[in-house]
Amino acid sequence: MDISLFEKQNGTQIEPKSVHGLLWLQTHFESEHWESISNGLVIIPTKDAEMLCGDAVIAGLNVNFINSLTQTNKI
Repeated sequence: MDISLFEKQNGTQIEPKSVHGLLWLQTHFESEHWESISNGLVIIPTKDAEMLCGDAVIAGLNVNFINSLTQTNKI
């Protein structure tokens, strides 16, 4: 796994999981964001994350996109 994407209430969190994933992300974001990205602290709009995921897969990276899970109460 190179990059994990976690859907949150306010967007999608990016978490690099390999050196390849981190280096690839660095080519898509400005240098002032690299430290936050490497620490998994960046959340982007989900539509942007979906496009980023598609681009990463085309580039040959393994991406894990985890949609948010909601647990319903039993009646």
